Amino acid sequence: MSEMPANAQPQSRRGLARRLTVQALYQWLLNETPVEILLKQFREQEEGLGRADPAYFETLLNGVMQEAPQLTLAIVPHLDRPLAQLDPVEHAILLLGAYEIAHRSDVPWKVAVNESVNLAKMFGAEDGYKFVNGVLDKLAHDLRADEVRTGL
Repeated sequence: MSEMPANAQPQSRRGLARRLTVQALYQWLLNETPVEILLKQFREQEEGLGRADPAYFETLLNGVMQEAPQLTLAIVPHLDRPLAQLDPVEHAILLLGAYEIAHRSDVPWKVAVNESVNLAKMFGAEDGYKFVNGVLDKLAHDLRADEVRTGL
């Protein structure tokens, strides 16, 4: 995964936690690294968690990994390809976005989608963010229909 461009806007503490979560999920998807090891690695990195919100990072990582089967079931109907053909970066971002939409009512659905799109622009394939946006938008319509309908 590439680093953030030098001219990118600084991220919020939660935004940085999401970024680190995607990096950890990417590692998990490739190597099946247990959550305890991922948490330890990210805590011990030279930069550590930096300015990121460490509690939110842990909440996201634990939550996504625990809920991965259910999140996957929610995502699959909205995919335009088999799950096995997803790029691991896009897969990680979709799991994170799906988790926030499904389990974090304190995060507006538009924020969950926009943050995921930004991560896809940062780490994903050239137009991967369009795919992520489409999948998570449809998922939000399924899981937060009232919120989507009212435009919140």
